[in-house]
Amino acid sequence: MEEKTSLPENAFRELNPGEEYEPIMSPRRQYPEVTTWSVTWGILMTILFSAAAAYLGLKVGQVFEAAIPIAIIAVGVSTAAKRNKALGENVIIQSIGACSGAVVAGAIFTLPAIYILQAKYPEMSASFVKIFISSLLGGVIGILFLIPFRKYFVSDMHGKYPFPEATATTQVLVSGEKGGAQAKPLLIAGLVGGLYDFVVATFGWWNENFTSRFCEWGVMLADKAKLVFKLNTGAAVLGLGYIIGFKYALIITLGSLAVWWLLVPGMNILFADQVLNAWDPSITQTVSEMSPETIFRAYGKNIGIGAIAMAGIIGIIRSWGIIRGAVSLAVGEMKGKSDAQKEALRTSRDISFKIIAIGSIVTILATFIFFWFGVMHNLLFAVVGILLVAVIAFLFTTVAANAIAIVGSNPVSGMTLMTLILASVVMVAVGLNGTSGMLAALIMGGVVCTALSMSGAFITDLKIGYWLGTTPKKQETWKFLGTLVSAATVGGVMILLNETYGFASGQLAAPQANAMAAVIDPLMNGVGAPWLLYAIGAALAVILTLCKIPALAFALGMFIPMELNVPLLVGGAINWYVTTRSNNAEINKERGEKGTLLASGFIAGGALMGVVSALLRFVGFNPINETWLANPLSEICSLIAYVLLMLYFIKATKVK
Repeated sequence: MEEKTSLPENAFRELNPGEEYEPIMSPRRQYPEVTTWSVTWGILMTILFSAAAAYLGLKVGQVFEAAIPIAIIAVGVSTAAKRNKALGENVIIQSIGACSGAVVAGAIFTLPAIYILQAKYPEMSASFVKIFISSLLGGVIGILFLIPFRKYFVSDMHGKYPFPEATATTQVLVSGEKGGAQAKPLLIAGLVGGLYDFVVATFGWWNENFTSRFCEWGVMLADKAKLVFKLNTGAAVLGLGYIIGFKYALIITLGSLAVWWLLVPGMNILFADQVLNAWDPSITQTVSEMSPETIFRAYGKNIGIGAIAMAGIIGIIRSWGIIRGAVSLAVGEMKGKSDAQKEALRTSRDISFKIIAIGSIVTILATFIFFWFGVMHNLLFAVVGILLVAVIAFLFTTVAANAIAIVGSNPVSGMTLMTLILASVVMVAVGLNGTSGMLAALIMGGVVCTALSMSGAFITDLKIGYWLGTTPKKQETWKFLGTLVSAATVGGVMILLNETYGFASGQLAAPQANAMAAVIDPLMNGVGAPWLLYAIGAALAVILTLCKIPALAFALGMFIPMELNVPLLVGGAINWYVTTRSNNAEINKERGEKGTLLASGFIAGGALMGVVSALLRFVGFNPINETWLANPLSEICSLIAYVLLMLYFIKATKVK
C-alpha cells in the first residue's frame, strides 16, 4: 500500500453522505506510536514547557498553547535522528507534552491566590503537596470526562468545527514527513526572543513596559484625568498576540480600553468625592484620590468578572444539546457494540467506557478524601465540595471543548470564576467561611480549572490524532503520565517563583489569581460582594452576545491589565500585515505559517529564559538598577528595542 505524506482533500470540509475520512496513517495498519523514544521526549517536553508556561502565565497572565512548538521540536529531533515512520511517535510526543499548558493553566489561574491572600491572612497556607494533588486530580478528571465526547467532536462534527490550534499543529507534523526544516526558524526566533527577554528580566537594560508617564503631560493626565497608556514590550507577549490573531486581540484590547479609557476616567468624573466601599470596607480613598490602577482593581475588574461568569453560563446553555447527545452516545456504547466493524478499526478504539466509569468514580472518591482530610477536615463540607466539583466540571467540559474547536481559545478562567462564586456562596451557606473557606474554595477552583483546561486541550490532541490516523486509546492512556509530570513540575515552579518574587509583591501579574482572590475574600468574610458590578458585567456579556461579539474575549480584556492586552493587538496587527501584504494568496499563506513558527519561538524562548532569570534571582544574582528603571529614558529605550524587535519579526517572515 502506498504511503501517504499529505492530508486528503476532505480533511477540512464536511463529508458528503456515505463519504468516509481516510487519515494519512491507514486505520488498517499498525505504526510505531508508543515507544521509548516518544515517551521519553514527551516527558522532557512536559517538564520544559510546564516550567516555561508557568512563568509566562504568572508573569503576564496568558498561558501559551505548547502544542505547536512541541510538534516542531518533535519533527526536528525525529528528522535529526532519522527515525523511520515517525509520524505516530511525533503525535504521542506532542500529546504527552501538551499536558504542560493544560495543567499549568489550571494551577496558576487559581492556586497563587492562596499566596496572595496569605499576605493579608497569614494563617492561610499553601504547599507543594496541595498544589500537586489538586492539579493532578483535576487533570485526570478532565481526561476521563472528555473521552465520552471524543467521537462527537472529532468525527461526527468533522468539517463543522475549524479547530485552529489542531489544524496548525497537524500541518507542522505533516511537514515532518517531508523534512524538519520548519524547526530552524523556530530555534532562531527562540534564541532572539529568549535573549531579548533575558536581558530585560535579568539585567534590566531597558524597562519592561512603556507608559504614558514617561513625560510630564502623561503624569498629569494620569493624576488629573485618570487616563494612562501602558505597553509591555516583551518578545513572548508579542508572539502570543501573533498567534491569537488580529480579530480576537482587537476584541480583548477593546475590552481593556473600555475599562481604562472610559470607565476609570468616567468614575473620576461622576464619583470624584465619594468613597465607594459598600462591599469592601478596606477602601478608604475617594475616587479622585485613587490612581487609575487602583480604580481599575477596585471597580473595573469586577465588571469583567461578571461578564466572564455570564459568558460561561451562555456557553453552557448553548452546549446543552451537545452534552445530551454525547452522553447518549456514551450510554449506548456502554450497553453494547452497536457498530462492531467500525469499533474494530484501530483509529476508533477508545479506553473502555467501563474503565472510564470506574476511573471517574475512583478519581472523584480520591478527590473527596483529599478535600476531607487535606483541606476541609469536615465530612459535610467535603461532601458538598465534591458534589460541586463533579457537577460543574462535567457540565463545563463541553464548553471548554467547544471553545477550543471553534476559536482555539479556552475560556477556563471565566468558568473558574463562576465556579468560585458558586462554591463560596454554597460553602458559606453550609457553615464554612473565613480563611478556611477561602482555602477550600480555591482548592476546589484549582481542581475544576485544571479539569476544564485539560479537557479543552485534550480535544485538540484527539483531533490531531483523528486527522493523522493515530490510536485514540494510546493517546488517552499516556495523557495520564503527562498530567502527573506536569502537576509535579508546576508545583515546584510556583513555589520557586513565590520565593523569588512573591505573589503579593506585584512583580508577578497573575491576573487571574488576583481576580480569584478578589472574588472569594469578601464572600467568605460575610462582607458581601460587588453584586452590582457583577450584574453590570453580566448584562454587558448578554448585550455583546446578542450583537454577535465574543463576550468572553471582551470580558478578559476588562480584567487583565492594559499593558498585557495592548501588545496582543500589536502582535495581531503584525499577523494581519504579513498575511495580507502580497497579492499572491499562496505567499501570504507561507508568510503566515512562518510567522507562526517565529511567534512560537518568541513565546518558548522568552518564557524559558524567564525561568532561568528567576532561578538566577533565586540564588542571589540580581544586577538590576532600580534607579535606572525609574528613569523615563529606560521606557524610551524600551520602545526603541520593541520597534527593532517588530522589524526583525516582519523581515523574518519573508519567504523566497
